[in-house]
Amino acid sequence: MPSIIKSLGVVVAGLAAVSSALPALPKFTRSQTKIYDFAKRQNAAAAAAGLTDVDILQFALTLELLEEAFYREGFAKFPATDFSALGLAPEQLTDLTQIGKTEEQHVILLQGAIAQAGVKPVQACTYNFGFTDAAGMVGTAAVLENVGVSAYLGAASLISDGSILTTAGSILTVEARHQSLIRVASKRVAVPQAFDTPLSPKQVFSLAAPFIQSCPEGSNLILTAFPTLAMADGQSAAAVTAGATVKFTSDATANAAFCAFTTGGLPGGTSFTPHDPANGCTVPQNLAGVVYVNLASAGPLTGKLTDDIILAGPMVMQVS
Repeated sequence: MPSIIKSLGVVVAGLAAVSSALPALPKFTRSQTKIYDFAKRQNAAAAAAGLTDVDILQFALTLELLEEAFYREGFAKFPATDFSALGLAPEQLTDLTQIGKTEEQHVILLQGAIAQAGVKPVQACTYNFGFTDAAGMVGTAAVLENVGVSAYLGAASLISDGSILTTAGSILTVEARHQSLIRVASKRVAVPQAFDTPLSPKQVFSLAAPFIQSCPEGSNLILTAFPTLAMADGQSAAAVTAGATVKFTSDATANAAFCAFTTGGLPGGTSFTPHDPANGCTVPQNLAGVVYVNLASAGPLTGKLTDDIILAGPMVMQVS
């Protein structure tokens, strides 16, 4: 699929040739130049990550296939009475099943877009969601929908084709509705913070990877997951208080210099606190709601967390 950058490059070259022959023709305005420069930066960021627009679509399809399977398998395993026993009203249960249907439609749309680009879409993998009861399914759904929102937000800055960006945006808004619906069904605050959090494709894949057992040949992404990160025994990521000391388990704890807490609304996106392998780290006071935690080798003052300094994670944490 040709990128908007290549198309703009052809346009610029053509205009340059014409302007040399016809000096009276108007040149790019300052705002047009800014748009072109922004598009170049988008393309450079994607190139640095080794991702094309179609790669990003494949990545999105991988997530949507996982989510579609999650709801389909969950509703096949647990009867409606199990969800009613959680206190879900009939209307909420209908909405919950509707989420699965919209995930299926997202899959179909992305498959068509990738095929139209002349590329074979990735296929569904074999998953293990660890289902034990309906309550666990709803809890996992809340995590998956948060991750879905963060995935589309993070990918937006990497997409160079405007039509693909619009398509991704139309899915993002629906994923955000899923997120709020499940929070309400779980008796949590529907809108816990003013901003959602973008994550890099590798961070998102690291959150999805534990659910994936195996994929058909040709359907493995070029991404690899970071080492896993979990709360130490006796601590829960579902209810953490700002200012508390938390400890983690990971193969990377010995080498980590900082804990990185990423959430929407923070300047730069991430708050870093020193990490001690023996004692863990302190949760910053300015956090609330859904937070993604990583172990990092550095703690930039800019608050910018990049893949090259992540040692383990991310892990989803609920901070109050």
